[in-house]
Amino acid sequence: MDLRLPQDLALAHQRIFLRCDFNVPLKDGVIQDFSRIDAAIPTIDFLLHQGCSIVLASHLGRPKSGFESPFSLDPIEKDLKKRGYDVHLDAFHDRDATHARSQKLNPGQILLLENVRFYPGETKNDESLGQFYASLAPFYINDAFGAVHRAHASVVSALRYFKSDHTAAGFLIEKEIKGLNRILHPRKPLICIFGGSKIGDKISLIKHFINQADHILIGGAMAYAFLKAKGVSIGSSLIHEGSMEQAEEILGLLESSSTHLHLPIDHITSPPKGSEVLASITEDVEVPADSKALDIGPETIASYSEEIQKAATILWNGPMGWFEEPTYSTGTLAIAEQIALQCESGAYAAVGGGDSLAAINLAGVANQISHMSTGGGASLEYLSGMKLPGLVNLIKC
Repeated sequence: MDLRLPQDLALAHQRIFLRCDFNVPLKDGVIQDFSRIDAAIPTIDFLLHQGCSIVLASHLGRPKSGFESPFSLDPIEKDLKKRGYDVHLDAFHDRDATHARSQKLNPGQILLLENVRFYPGETKNDESLGQFYASLAPFYINDAFGAVHRAHASVVSALRYFKSDHTAAGFLIEKEIKGLNRILHPRKPLICIFGGSKIGDKISLIKHFINQADHILIGGAMAYAFLKAKGVSIGSSLIHEGSMEQAEEILGLLESSSTHLHLPIDHITSPPKGSEVLASITEDVEVPADSKALDIGPETIASYSEEIQKAATILWNGPMGWFEEPTYSTGTLAIAEQIALQCESGAYAAVGGGDSLAAINLAGVANQISHMSTGGGASLEYLSGMKLPGLVNLIKC
């Protein structure tokens, strides 16, 4: 994928419509994680150093319609101001007023649009809304990797109203594509580690890596659908609707493949009701009838770690258990630490998905990981071989 990039355009002293992904976690209006803002700074700085002005757009959360104060980009404006930018948050009022403000921008100034999902038609890829975005600036740059899999107005329909040589992907998207391409074209052995609760969220991804990955390691609640499909007793462990059928389909595909599937061989379980025991380690792969598995056990950690130590390339998406609860975080944190150690030994690892990134940060090994993807759904779809609608028109002819 040969993307047009900012340096490919004649941007000096131009006004730019810049789509970023500032969908940051908030608590009482305070930003809890600045990584998505940090990731956009290289593109913002490049444009400002070119003497550009910027109309900056992003979504935040899932507002129903119109202005909703909990989803305002006011915290984003405050953070950008603290970083020294000349930024003004657009009052969500009407399109004419926003257009007038955009035309008055001076070089170095940023007009931060209110949450694009306040605009009716954004999530429906409305053509008139896309045309409105294009009226705000003659150049368009998308650096919102976390949104490029969405056919939304600021991502797709807006592009139809810009000249093709006036559009580009930002540096974050460039970094993401380069990082994920190293998984799609890996040094071998390639180890894929998939966790989380639902097989359905990752079924396309798992299928894509059958015959591509040397080993697939499964953890999290999805593991129990696979184990049950193989006739293993899983007690009261969580299985989502439809997971059994999906597990059986994947197991069938793996029978004639070159990929080796690894499932947990022991577990950390919750105590039976009324028990004073906080948690237990199972004796083997079977989960007692009155217990629920919430993490992989020590033998599984050792087995998975041994496989990771052989890897030249690693993909990790999804935790090994209920890692938010300290009692059941051991498996996920151990996998994070083992991946970091393997990176230090020369392996390449890409980690995606909000829970996996949170686990990497909780383990304190973020600086040791080769690539941490900012786009959960987008990275899943790209690695699954799907076309991302927001990138189709940003590829060089």
